[in-house]
Amino acid sequence: MSDLDPVARTARLTAALRARESERPDRLFTDVLAGTLAGQAARALAEQLGEVPAIAVRTRFFDDLLTEIANAEGGPRQFVLLAAGMDTRAQRLPFPAATTLYEVDRPELLRLKDALLAGVPEPACRRVAVSADLAGDWPRSLVQAGFRADLPTCWLVEGLTQYLQEANVIRLFDRITACSAPGSHLLAEFVAASLFRDPAARPMLDALAEQGAAWHYGTDEPQPLFAERGWQVQSVPYAEVGQAMGRWPQNGVTAGGHLAHATR
Repeated sequence: MSDLDPVARTARLTAALRARESERPDRLFTDVLAGTLAGQAARALAEQLGEVPAIAVRTRFFDDLLTEIANAEGGPRQFVLLAAGMDTRAQRLPFPAATTLYEVDRPELLRLKDALLAGVPEPACRRVAVSADLAGDWPRSLVQAGFRADLPTCWLVEGLTQYLQEANVIRLFDRITACSAPGSHLLAEFVAASLFRDPAARPMLDALAEQGAAWHYGTDEPQPLFAERGWQVQSVPYAEVGQAMGRWPQNGVTAGGHLAHATR
């Protein structure tokens, strides 16, 4: 995984965790491409980590929402995955053919992904890779790729906010809102602020920092981020969703937080 920077390498680790979930007899989803996108190094690291229930839970939670939104009558026909990483939803989910799915991430990561997917059949929807640094002017890159801010959009912010400073999280949500026409959806995930104060979580957080992929942001109340920008939001704790799926342990360190679905 040395071809990517530490934060980008987490995309391959996440793919490895999806691959492992896909091998379970009681799997929450099936991702046949995840192993290829992960590679052997990431898969070995995933085995060392043991159970990471949050990845399987959030993947299934957002799979279900994206499928529902994409197939709703009059729903958005453009979707944007920010920090898309090694996401495979363009291939996995039943998006209508008229849907355009924009995957925004760093150019080196998208190049690697395209190389790994060489020979894989094109998805039914239109997948557009958008090379951009989310710390830069990514809305301009998105527009240049064909995105239209005057049309409803469904955004997905998954596995991203914890790596940002609070000011950059606020800036991200300001930019998303500025690009969102009425009828848009915003799906987002947040780790809990309380996790940073939990002594049991300290080894995990220290290990991430040592690898150059430190977590900076968490919140126990994500609702104001949406309400202050005119979004109507429903937020549910990870634990509640995970327990309903049979994936949330009663003991041990878990990346608790919230999963949110907002509309405007």
